[in-house]
Amino acid sequence: MPIPFTTHGRVPALLLLLCWFPVMFAGCRGAEKTSSCVQCHKGIEDVSKSHGECVSCHGGKPREMDKKKAHQGIFGISSPEYIGRWENGCAPCHRYQFERMKSNLMYTAAGMIRNIQLTWEGEDGNRYTAHGEKQYDAEGMPISPKPVANLNNLSGELYRKFCARCHVGAQTSGVYAASHGSGCAACHFPWNDAGTYEGGDKTMRGKGGHSASHALSALPDTRTCSRCHNRSGRIALSYQGLYDGNNGLVPTRGGEGGPEMASGARNLVHIAPDVHFSAGMECIDCHTSRDVMGDSYSYRNMYLQTETACEDCHGSATRPPRYREIARENDEALRESKSYKIQMRPGMKMILTAKGRSYSNVFFRDNQVWVLGKRSGKLHRSKVITGTPEHTIAGHGRLECYACHSRTSVQCYGCHTKYDKTVAGRDFIKGADTPGAFSETEDYRTPYPFPLALNQRGRISPVTPGCQTFVTVVEADGRNSRTEYVSRFKGRQQLRFAPFYSHNTGKRAIGCAECHGNPAFLGFGQHVVEGNAIRGTLICERSDGKPLDGFLTLENGRVKAFSAITRENARPLNGGEIKRALSVNLCLPCHVRANDPIYRKGLDYRALDDTLHRRLLSDR
Repeated sequence: MPIPFTTHGRVPALLLLLCWFPVMFAGCRGAEKTSSCVQCHKGIEDVSKSHGECVSCHGGKPREMDKKKAHQGIFGISSPEYIGRWENGCAPCHRYQFERMKSNLMYTAAGMIRNIQLTWEGEDGNRYTAHGEKQYDAEGMPISPKPVANLNNLSGELYRKFCARCHVGAQTSGVYAASHGSGCAACHFPWNDAGTYEGGDKTMRGKGGHSASHALSALPDTRTCSRCHNRSGRIALSYQGLYDGNNGLVPTRGGEGGPEMASGARNLVHIAPDVHFSAGMECIDCHTSRDVMGDSYSYRNMYLQTETACEDCHGSATRPPRYREIARENDEALRESKSYKIQMRPGMKMILTAKGRSYSNVFFRDNQVWVLGKRSGKLHRSKVITGTPEHTIAGHGRLECYACHSRTSVQCYGCHTKYDKTVAGRDFIKGADTPGAFSETEDYRTPYPFPLALNQRGRISPVTPGCQTFVTVVEADGRNSRTEYVSRFKGRQQLRFAPFYSHNTGKRAIGCAECHGNPAFLGFGQHVVEGNAIRGTLICERSDGKPLDGFLTLENGRVKAFSAITRENARPLNGGEIKRALSVNLCLPCHVRANDPIYRKGLDYRALDDTLHRRLLSDR
């Protein structure tokens, strides 16, 4: 039947639209009679109801019956880390998400590259990212970072050969429990532990380097996040109540290895999980899409991109959670919640993030804050702590919530990094083997106790070694140009600690006596107290006067810092702060309750000299 034309020789717009719709929204199975793709890939799962023919995502020639011809023009099969694969396959329909992803720290790795450089060499005035694309900073000004391939020093080599193998710009396969796709597929096409396809397509079943199923997951689960976030800070492990390393510190049955296995043949033992995990919450129930995928702006550190905070749902000591009503039909919460078990509606009061943006699953109703499980559909009531005695103690105004409510905070001490130029190593950015390979060992790892210091917000939070490296460099002739070298930071050779949230939160806070009576929490490490001195017992092999697991010493009543706290404006507690914190320990034997009137104002330590306290103290 001939297509009718208008007098202007054009196909009517409505007819074009009707012809286009079936092609755009037919699933892979809908194309089965005409596409050679599904003739070979019988039983393959539909991506989703809204995804079109195979070629709309993968390219290729669906009318060719010959395999080689049909595969011509397929996006990125030979180089899955190539961003063109996502730009051709995902971006035509998901431009909004794609453009955000290009500035996301998981893709650019800008923060990681910068912090490695700060730790190992110091900044050179340039800004580097994994790929060097043009971006916009937090003020909306254009920036043109350099690609990390141009960073020709030890920190550049470390990122390219050691860190780059895992980040979303590259596919990782053949690594038990840590294999994952690249780009959009890293989160939206979940992999199994072996990194093999296990779906209904017999031609692909059992093959490595593929997601477990061809079906798209619009909402990534906790296991997906765990494939990447199980090293360094180990936050995915801690969140689920798992711990690796130094298993002697956590009893196991018969002294055997832990009951769980992770990538790198690591044994995991069980510890108390995060309270949110125990309640059935997944990572994406707290973290927004802007946390995970970025918000189109380029940030220099993860804490700047992250927009969620404990106070958003629980309130602070003085201010309850904030909210905003959905008043527009194109509100972000309405769009994002389409994939949730329960959708948001106009008029709902959505809780605001720390950056003042609306959550898409947290709302205010019946004078309560409710968190919707995006995947589960379960509603969780969030306790608001504003005005409660435990949270209005004088002197606690600078405490981060997780300074008290963290159960553990994993710390790795004595990271010995060796770069051996007599051995070739894979450069994952340049895609070539070049002289030089990295290896690492560590001295000691512990989940508790954890030290506290001032973070980049000027608030007291846990810190962890970040990164406490002793560097050895073996030149091509076998000579050591560096041996257990500690790099310079802020003008002197010193190790570093970094502010950290372990994602292992408990309802019950750690005891007051921990922070006020145990110097390890204040930054002295394992220690003994001798008069007006605190001496470390886990001594650094490079300096017999400095504890490996601390950053402060106390000699003759004077507090000195010998390691730095990284991030802007962060620092260790000073001498006055340390003495005030330890002095509170004198009050705790009698004043044990948070609602005690003495904690409603600053403590008067001279009160111990009055008649009542002299008599009480003499009786003890």
